[in-house]
This record gives sequence, C-alpha cells and structure tokens, in this order.
Amino acid sequence: MAAVLACCGHGGVEPGEAFLSHRSAAALWGILPSISGPVDVAIIGEAGRARHRGIRVHRPRTLEASMTTVANGIPVTTPARTLVDVSRAKPARGGATPGQVRQARRQASFLDLPLGPMPQDPTRSELEQMFLDLCARARLPKPEVNVKVTTLTVDFLWRSSRVVVETDGYRGHGGKAAFNDDRRRDLRLRALGYDVVHLTYDQVVNEAGTVIAILRRDLRAAT
Repeated sequence: MAAVLACCGHGGVEPGEAFLSHRSAAALWGILPSISGPVDVAIIGEAGRARHRGIRVHRPRTLEASMTTVANGIPVTTPARTLVDVSRAKPARGGATPGQVRQARRQASFLDLPLGPMPQDPTRSELEQMFLDLCARARLPKPEVNVKVTTLTVDFLWRSSRVVVETDGYRGHGGKAAFNDDRRRDLRLRALGYDVVHLTYDQVVNEAGTVIAILRRDLRAAT
C-alpha cells in the first residue's frame, strides 16, 4: 500500500491511477511467492515520472478500469490481468518464467480466484504484442505487422523469408466458419510460396522455446 500511495500525489498521478501489479500483485493474490526487490506499481497515463526508491513503475497501454480492483485495501490489478502481466514481462521486470506462470494459474484455480477469459484468450492486440516481445527477446529479425500479402492481411510477415505467423485467439478464430476461413487463407498463402505458422496464446506463453526454435529454423531455411 505504501508503494501505491507513494506514486499518488506526485507528478499529477491521481488516486485511482496507480495499482499494485505484476509480480507484487501475484504475491498479494497468493498465486506466486513474494520475492525481494522492487515493488511493482502500474500507473495509468503519462503522469508521475519521478522515481521512487524501491518501486518499479509500469505503464501498461491496455490497462482498463475493469482490470483493476481492491484487495486488502490495496488498489491492485485483477488476478486475470496479473497473470497476463507476469506472463508478458521479463522476470527482471516483474514478470515470471513460463513454469512460474503455469504454477500461478494452478494456484489461482485452486484459490478459486475470478480469472475470466483474459489469461486464456487476451485481446488480439495484446497477444500480438506478446509475440513481438518474444521475437525481441530471442533476437529474431523484426517482422512486419498486420500487412497485406496480395489481398490477405496477415498478423506477422518476414517478407524476404516468405514466413507468415498468425496468432490465433479463440474469440477471433473459434467456430466452424472461422476455422474453414483460416484453412482457405492458409491454402492461398501456401500457393503463393509462404510458410504459415499458427500460434495460440498458450504456445506463445508456455512453449516459447519451441516457438523460437521453429521460427529460427524456418527463417534460416529460407535464407
């Protein structure tokens, strides 16, 4: 609570704009053990640029009021949002390893915490950002994002290597019609000489090593 309050009232940060987040929120919810180090606080907006000793400030672009709550009197990200945050961030920046994320999910389920759909199926933009973060951590060549191949818009494209990655959230790709449409798109792209890789949220988060190995192989094979 002291960390959240320290961020409020300084540099224009108003009450209701600072929340315990990431690994610190996971500790508060009891889904990951607490660890020594800075306390993670998420701030909405661009205010509050002053640094505070012992506080690690995050400025998430997609944090909404529905993703925050109060626990033990402390403003905090919801369990669902907390799981997303620890899965996206590096351990050195308040995140967790894939194994720790799986542990946190199991513990959240055991504690019967309200998770909702976010941890299993984040929004399209969030999943895409997670994939870009994964590429950056693996030092893969940066792909083009949401670009056209003839008349088709693809999520990620390595044009010179002719590799396409589609990140498939269930909301956008679930159901028979969407499944058939995806297969038609794949067939057209393959006919044009593109290798198409489909990745789910779970694969990006929990099978990152395998994803990286496949992409490195495909990109290397095309050179």
